[in-house]
Amino acid sequence: MQVLPSLDLSATIKHYLFLTTQSEEVKKLRLFSDGNTGMVFSFKTPLISHFAGSGIRVELPDSFIYGQLDSFQDLYCQGETSLMIVVFHPHGLSQILGIPSQELKNQRIKAEDLFGSKGTALYEKLSDSTAITSKITLAEDFFRKLIASRQLPDQPLILASLNFITQNKGLLPVSKLAAFTGYHERTLERTFITNIGISPKRFSTIVKLHVFLKQLRDQPIQETLTLLGHEAGYYDQPHLIREFKKHTGLTPGQYSSIADPLAINFLSYQPGQHGLLT
Repeated sequence: MQVLPSLDLSATIKHYLFLTTQSEEVKKLRLFSDGNTGMVFSFKTPLISHFAGSGIRVELPDSFIYGQLDSFQDLYCQGETSLMIVVFHPHGLSQILGIPSQELKNQRIKAEDLFGSKGTALYEKLSDSTAITSKITLAEDFFRKLIASRQLPDQPLILASLNFITQNKGLLPVSKLAAFTGYHERTLERTFITNIGISPKRFSTIVKLHVFLKQLRDQPIQETLTLLGHEAGYYDQPHLIREFKKHTGLTPGQYSSIADPLAINFLSYQPGQHGLLT
Protein backbone atom coordinates (compact mmCIF):
# COMPACT_ATOMS: atom_id res chain seq x y z
CA MET A 1 0.00 0.00 0.00
CA GLN A 2 1.23 3.48 -0.90
CA VAL A 3 0.10 6.52 1.10
CA LEU A 4 0.88 10.18 0.43
CA PRO A 5 2.29 12.37 3.23
CA SER A 6 0.59 15.36 4.80
CA LEU A 7 0.83 18.48 2.65
CA ASP A 8 3.33 20.26 4.91
CA LEU A 9 5.80 17.37 4.51
CA SER A 10 5.20 16.68 0.82
CA ALA A 11 8.22 18.71 -0.30
CA THR A 12 10.48 16.30 1.60
CA ILE A 13 8.61 12.99 1.82
CA LYS A 14 7.32 11.47 -1.42
CA HIS A 15 5.14 8.71 0.05
CA TYR A 16 4.94 5.87 2.54
CA LEU A 17 4.97 2.20 1.59
CA PHE A 18 3.45 -0.56 3.72
CA LEU A 19 4.57 -3.99 2.53
CA THR A 20 4.03 -7.51 3.84
CA THR A 21 5.26 -10.90 2.67
CA GLN A 22 5.29 -14.35 4.21
CA SER A 23 7.18 -17.48 3.24
CA GLU A 24 8.49 -20.60 4.94
CA GLU A 25 11.38 -20.59 2.47
CA VAL A 26 14.05 -17.92 2.17
CA LYS A 27 12.94 -15.24 -0.28
CA LYS A 28 15.17 -12.85 -2.15
CA LEU A 29 14.23 -9.17 -2.14
CA ARG A 30 15.72 -7.34 -5.12
CA LEU A 31 15.93 -3.55 -4.71
CA PHE A 32 17.04 -1.20 -7.47
CA SER A 33 17.12 2.56 -7.69
CA ASP A 34 14.11 4.75 -8.38
CA GLY A 35 16.14 7.91 -7.72
CA ASN A 36 14.77 8.27 -4.19
CA THR A 37 16.11 7.43 -0.74
CA GLY A 38 14.30 6.00 2.25
CA MET A 39 13.96 4.96 5.87
CA VAL A 40 12.87 1.38 6.60
CA PHE A 41 11.07 0.03 9.67
CA SER A 42 10.82 -3.76 9.97
CA PHE A 43 8.26 -4.97 12.51
CA LYS A 44 8.17 -8.77 12.28
CA THR A 45 10.98 -11.11 11.30
CA PRO A 46 14.16 -9.06 10.68
CA LEU A 47 15.38 -8.58 7.14
CA ILE A 48 18.53 -10.49 6.25
CA SER A 49 21.41 -8.52 4.76
CA HIS A 50 23.35 -11.58 3.60
CA PHE A 51 24.51 -15.02 4.63
CA ALA A 52 28.02 -15.37 6.05
CA GLY A 53 30.08 -18.55 6.24
CA SER A 54 28.15 -21.76 6.97
CA GLY A 55 24.90 -19.99 6.11
CA ILE A 56 24.89 -17.72 9.17
CA ARG A 57 22.32 -14.94 8.79
CA VAL A 58 23.50 -11.35 9.05
CA GLU A 59 20.39 -9.38 9.95
CA LEU A 60 19.63 -5.74 9.22
CA PRO A 61 18.64 -3.35 12.03
CA ASP A 62 14.94 -2.99 12.84
CA SER A 63 15.12 0.54 11.40
CA PHE A 64 17.66 2.01 9.00
CA ILE A 65 18.05 4.58 6.25
CA TYR A 66 19.39 3.91 2.78
CA GLY A 67 20.97 6.34 0.35
CA GLN A 68 21.17 6.39 -3.43
CA LEU A 69 22.11 3.10 -5.06
CA ASP A 70 24.81 2.63 -7.70
CA SER A 71 23.44 -0.79 -8.57
CA PHE A 72 20.75 -3.24 -7.53
CA GLN A 73 21.00 -4.79 -4.07
CA ASP A 74 19.66 -8.05 -2.66
CA LEU A 75 18.16 -8.60 0.77
CA TYR A 76 16.49 -11.74 2.08
CA CYS A 77 13.54 -12.62 4.26
CA GLN A 78 11.95 -15.69 5.79
CA GLY A 79 8.77 -15.98 7.81
CA GLU A 80 6.45 -13.01 8.23
CA THR A 81 7.89 -9.69 7.07
CA SER A 82 6.11 -6.38 7.65
CA LEU A 83 7.73 -3.16 6.46
CA MET A 84 7.00 0.54 6.63
CA ILE A 85 9.19 2.56 4.28
CA VAL A 86 9.36 6.34 4.30
CA VAL A 87 10.33 7.25 0.74
CA PHE A 88 11.98 10.67 0.47
CA HIS A 89 12.27 12.85 -2.59
CA PRO A 90 15.76 12.55 -4.17
CA HIS A 91 17.07 15.49 -2.10
CA GLY A 92 14.83 14.99 0.95
CA LEU A 93 16.94 12.76 3.19
CA SER A 94 20.07 14.87 2.77
CA GLN A 95 18.02 17.96 3.54
CA ILE A 96 16.56 16.54 6.75
CA LEU A 97 19.85 15.11 8.01
CA GLY A 98 22.09 17.97 6.91
CA ILE A 99 24.49 15.40 5.45
CA PRO A 100 25.84 15.59 1.87
CA SER A 101 24.08 12.93 -0.20
CA GLN A 102 27.30 11.41 -1.50
CA GLU A 103 28.11 10.35 2.09
CA LEU A 104 24.86 8.34 2.20
CA LYS A 105 25.34 6.71 -1.19
CA ASN A 106 25.16 2.89 -1.13
CA GLN A 107 24.88 3.03 2.66
CA ARG A 108 22.46 1.41 5.09
CA ILE A 109 22.75 3.24 8.38
CA LYS A 110 21.06 2.20 11.62
CA ALA A 111 18.47 4.80 12.62
CA GLU A 112 19.79 4.88 16.16
CA ASP A 113 23.22 5.94 14.87
CA LEU A 114 21.65 8.98 13.20
CA PHE A 115 18.86 9.91 15.60
CA GLY A 116 20.02 8.42 18.91
CA SER A 117 17.41 7.51 21.51
CA LYS A 118 14.74 9.45 19.58
CA GLY A 119 15.12 7.02 16.69
CA THR A 120 14.78 4.07 19.06
CA ALA A 121 11.70 5.58 20.69
CA LEU A 122 10.09 6.17 17.28
CA TYR A 123 10.58 2.54 16.29
CA GLU A 124 9.07 1.31 19.57
CA LYS A 125 6.00 3.53 19.14
CA LEU A 126 5.55 2.42 15.54
CA SER A 127 5.92 -1.22 16.53
CA ASP A 128 3.26 -0.87 19.24
CA SER A 129 0.84 0.78 16.83
CA THR A 130 -1.31 -1.41 14.58
CA ALA A 131 -3.18 1.11 12.42
CA ILE A 132 -1.46 2.53 9.34
CA THR A 133 -2.90 5.99 10.04
CA SER A 134 -1.41 5.92 13.54
CA LYS A 135 2.00 4.89 12.22
CA ILE A 136 1.96 7.76 9.74
CA THR A 137 0.97 10.24 12.45
CA LEU A 138 3.83 9.08 14.67
CA ALA A 139 6.36 9.26 11.83
CA GLU A 140 5.19 12.68 10.70
CA ASP A 141 5.37 14.09 14.23
CA PHE A 142 8.96 12.83 14.37
CA PHE A 143 9.94 14.42 11.05
CA ARG A 144 8.19 17.70 11.82
CA LYS A 145 10.23 18.06 15.01
CA LEU A 146 13.39 17.13 13.14
CA ILE A 147 12.73 19.71 10.43
CA ALA A 148 11.82 22.38 12.98
CA SER A 149 15.19 21.88 14.68
CA ARG A 150 17.11 22.89 11.54
CA GLN A 151 16.68 25.51 8.85
CA LEU A 152 16.06 23.66 5.61
CA PRO A 153 17.57 25.57 2.67
CA ASP A 154 15.55 26.51 -0.37
CA GLN A 155 16.75 24.53 -3.38
CA PRO A 156 15.25 26.13 -6.49
CA LEU A 157 17.97 24.80 -8.81
CA ILE A 158 17.52 21.21 -7.63
CA LEU A 159 13.73 21.36 -7.75
CA ALA A 160 13.63 22.95 -11.20
CA SER A 161 16.17 20.43 -12.53
CA LEU A 162 14.33 17.40 -11.12
CA ASN A 163 11.03 18.60 -12.54
CA PHE A 164 12.58 19.31 -15.95
CA ILE A 165 14.19 15.87 -16.16
CA THR A 166 10.97 14.15 -15.07
CA GLN A 167 8.82 16.13 -17.49
CA ASN A 168 11.18 15.11 -20.30
CA LYS A 169 11.02 11.45 -19.16
CA GLY A 170 14.79 11.36 -18.71
CA LEU A 171 15.34 11.93 -22.43
CA LEU A 172 17.69 14.87 -22.42
CA PRO A 173 21.45 15.45 -22.36
CA VAL A 174 23.01 17.44 -19.53
CA SER A 175 23.70 20.23 -22.04
CA LYS A 176 19.95 20.73 -22.45
CA LEU A 177 19.50 20.88 -18.67
CA ALA A 178 22.32 23.44 -18.50
CA ALA A 179 20.61 25.56 -21.15
CA PHE A 180 17.31 25.34 -19.26
CA THR A 181 18.76 26.31 -15.87
CA GLY A 182 21.43 28.73 -17.06
CA TYR A 183 24.08 26.91 -14.99
CA HIS A 184 27.27 25.30 -16.26
CA GLU A 185 27.29 21.51 -16.55
CA ARG A 186 30.02 21.22 -13.91
CA THR A 187 27.94 23.29 -11.47
CA LEU A 188 24.94 21.03 -12.07
CA GLU A 189 27.11 17.96 -11.54
CA ARG A 190 28.42 19.23 -8.18
CA THR A 191 24.96 20.33 -7.06
CA PHE A 192 23.41 16.96 -7.88
CA ILE A 193 26.20 14.96 -6.24
CA THR A 194 25.95 17.02 -3.03
CA ASN A 195 22.17 17.16 -2.75
CA ILE A 196 21.02 13.97 -4.46
CA GLY A 197 24.09 11.73 -4.47
CA ILE A 198 24.17 10.98 -8.19
CA SER A 199 24.87 12.94 -11.37
CA PRO A 200 22.16 14.52 -13.57
CA LYS A 201 22.98 11.93 -16.25
CA ARG A 202 22.52 9.04 -13.82
CA PHE A 203 19.25 10.49 -12.50
CA SER A 204 17.97 10.91 -16.06
CA THR A 205 18.83 7.27 -16.80
CA ILE A 206 16.79 6.15 -13.77
CA VAL A 207 13.80 8.28 -14.80
CA LYS A 208 13.98 6.83 -18.31
CA LEU A 209 14.04 3.27 -16.94
CA HIS A 210 11.01 3.88 -14.74
CA VAL A 211 9.04 5.38 -17.62
CA PHE A 212 9.61 2.06 -19.40
CA LEU A 213 8.73 0.03 -16.28
CA LYS A 214 5.40 1.80 -15.87
CA GLN A 215 4.58 1.13 -19.53
CA LEU A 216 5.70 -2.49 -19.26
CA ARG A 217 3.52 -3.09 -16.21
CA ASP A 218 0.36 -2.51 -18.27
CA GLN A 219 1.33 -4.21 -21.55
CA PRO A 220 1.84 -7.82 -22.77
CA ILE A 221 5.61 -8.07 -23.05
CA GLN A 222 5.68 -10.52 -25.98
CA GLU A 223 4.01 -8.07 -28.33
CA THR A 224 5.27 -4.69 -27.22
CA LEU A 225 8.79 -4.93 -25.77
CA THR A 226 10.53 -3.38 -28.78
CA LEU A 227 7.83 -0.74 -29.25
CA LEU A 228 7.75 0.23 -25.57
CA GLY A 229 11.53 0.36 -25.45
CA HIS A 230 11.64 2.65 -28.46
CA GLU A 231 8.97 4.93 -26.95
CA ALA A 232 10.99 5.13 -23.73
CA GLY A 233 14.15 6.14 -25.63
CA TYR A 234 16.01 2.82 -26.12
CA TYR A 235 17.12 2.66 -29.75
CA ASP A 236 16.77 -1.12 -30.14
CA GLN A 237 15.91 -4.21 -28.12
CA PRO A 238 19.52 -5.26 -27.32
CA HIS A 239 20.17 -1.74 -25.98
CA LEU A 240 17.03 -1.96 -23.83
CA ILE A 241 17.87 -5.39 -22.42
CA ARG A 242 21.49 -4.41 -21.73
CA GLU A 243 20.52 -1.22 -19.85
CA PHE A 244 17.64 -2.92 -18.07
CA LYS A 245 19.84 -5.73 -16.79
CA LYS A 246 22.58 -3.33 -15.72
CA HIS A 247 20.16 -1.47 -13.44
CA THR A 248 17.94 -4.32 -12.21
CA GLY A 249 20.04 -7.47 -12.59
CA LEU A 250 17.15 -8.97 -14.58
CA THR A 251 15.91 -9.06 -18.16
CA PRO A 252 12.53 -7.46 -18.92
CA GLY A 253 11.09 -10.98 -19.29
CA GLN A 254 12.37 -12.06 -15.88
CA TYR A 255 11.04 -8.86 -14.32
CA SER A 256 7.60 -9.42 -15.84
CA SER A 257 7.50 -13.03 -14.61
CA ILE A 258 7.38 -11.81 -11.00
CA ALA A 259 3.62 -11.75 -10.55
CA ASP A 260 3.30 -9.67 -7.40
CA PRO A 261 6.21 -7.25 -6.81
CA LEU A 262 6.26 -5.45 -3.47
CA ALA A 263 6.87 -2.20 -5.38
CA ILE A 264 7.92 -1.31 -8.91
CA ASN A 265 11.60 -1.34 -7.82
CA PHE A 266 11.35 -3.84 -4.93
CA LEU A 267 10.80 -7.46 -5.95
CA SER A 268 10.16 -10.56 -3.87
CA TYR A 269 10.83 -13.98 -5.38
CA GLN A 270 12.10 -17.47 -4.67
CA PRO A 271 15.69 -17.91 -5.91
CA GLY A 272 15.59 -20.06 -9.04
CA GLN A 273 11.92 -19.27 -9.69
CA HIS A 274 10.89 -18.58 -13.32
CA GLY A 275 14.50 -18.84 -14.46
CA LEU A 276 15.63 -16.11 -12.05
CA LEU A 277 19.20 -16.36 -10.85
CA THR A 278 19.89 -17.46 -7.28
